[in-house]
Amino acid sequence: MSNQTSRPAGSGRANMKRELPEHFRSYKHVWVFIEFEHGRIHPVSLELLGEGRKLADKLEVELAAVIAGSGHDALEEVAGTTFSYGADLAYIIDNPVLADYRNEPYTRVMTALVEKYQPEIMLLGATVLGRDLAGAVATTLKTGLTADCTELAIDGERSLAATRPTFGGSLLCTIHTLNYRPQMATVRPRVMAMPVAQEGRSGRIVEFTVDLKEEDIITKVLDFLPDTANEAAQLAFADIVVAGGIGLRTSENVQLVRDLANALGGDWGGSRPLVQKGWIPAERQIGQTGKTIRPRLYIAAGISGAIQHRVGVEGADLIVAINTDPQAPIFDFAHVGITADAITLLPALTNAFRQRLSVNRLAG
Repeated sequence: MSNQTSRPAGSGRANMKRELPEHFRSYKHVWVFIEFEHGRIHPVSLELLGEGRKLADKLEVELAAVIAGSGHDALEEVAGTTFSYGADLAYIIDNPVLADYRNEPYTRVMTALVEKYQPEIMLLGATVLGRDLAGAVATTLKTGLTADCTELAIDGERSLAATRPTFGGSLLCTIHTLNYRPQMATVRPRVMAMPVAQEGRSGRIVEFTVDLKEEDIITKVLDFLPDTANEAAQLAFADIVVAGGIGLRTSENVQLVRDLANALGGDWGGSRPLVQKGWIPAERQIGQTGKTIRPRLYIAAGISGAIQHRVGVEGADLIVAINTDPQAPIFDFAHVGITADAITLLPALTNAFRQRLSVNRLAG
């Protein structure tokens, strides 16, 4: 087990024992695992490159992208993309066994790469793939892993300070892996801002080979069946999101949220109590245990704004809160607060936007 020390976010570092063994002191640089499947890079990997760039600059070290898969030209193209998003170098692992993600070969590759090049920090997306791989790699390396982080920073002693909600989301806790390396963390999509690509930026490529044979891998990929059930829900990437909470009072009133989202050309969702009541499907839950969103406009109707919900939406450019309770926690972080009954206000907003859209169409 690794020695991880946690503390409530914002508190001091008293009584935290830091004794990094000598053989870990050569570990340097920040790595980001690039999730590349079926010809596309997962956006969270690019978001992590932006965050990794900040950490690397603070430590005055290099930022590296780790790219595993099959097909040298495709992997080199991905490497070029990572350079434009901040990477200084890219480790490429090209092997037919890595054509599709499987835990066993990817864990072997990642642990071998870490043992050879010794990164100080390694970041992965908190996706289905990233969570599976991060846990296996951390266990194999016997190091610490902080999952579902909402903030990453470097403290005064060059330690990664990884902040995440804990105790059901009622408390933010900052965790340090003091005695082991690499320091590992996963971050959910849309928690970190997407960096601006710098076209023409270049970097170094390091090709890494590892002995992988298909006959040695227990699991086999028989077919790939894309998940089309949740295609309609694109909350994580919508520019406008309207969501409802328990203040809607009945399941029928969820339609008011959907109507406003349609009028605005956005997507819709809700808070955890609505999922628990069966009013909305789980894939439309917004918050720490649901989707993390970063829209240009977020309208929260009848949502109290507990910390579980806050960490999922606070990256929005503009948060508009509608609630009958003027003391609701959501008013503490909303940019615009409206003390009103969402059941009355939502239809009025929907009609207003529909009329405005009709006028614009006639004018056009």
